[in-house]
Amino acid sequence: MASVEQRVKDIIIEQLGVDPEQVTNEASFVDDLGADSLDTVELVMALEEEFNLEIPDEEAEKIATVGDAIAYIEKGLAQAEAAPEPEEEEEKEEEEEK
Repeated sequence: MASVEQRVKDIIIEQLGVDPEQVTNEASFVDDLGADSLDTVELVMALEEEFNLEIPDEEAEKIATVGDAIAYIEKGLAQAEAAPEPEEEEEKEEEEEK
């Protein structure tokens, strides 16, 4: 399976129709890759779908570069792995009530 970084870059290449060489960690979506506001919304939606994460609007506004997107996704995935499953929490609560 491709790394998170490569998967994010692949989505950016597909969504923005840019050359892979342009998609560096320092590349700005707007200034370097020519994204407009609709492009950035669609890009966030594609990232949410690919990684099964929800990116709140206020957080999405802070993601300006390819590196920002990679870091946000990696952080979100790490938090999702660390969080217990909702079913596990319900079972614990039921046991505590007994």
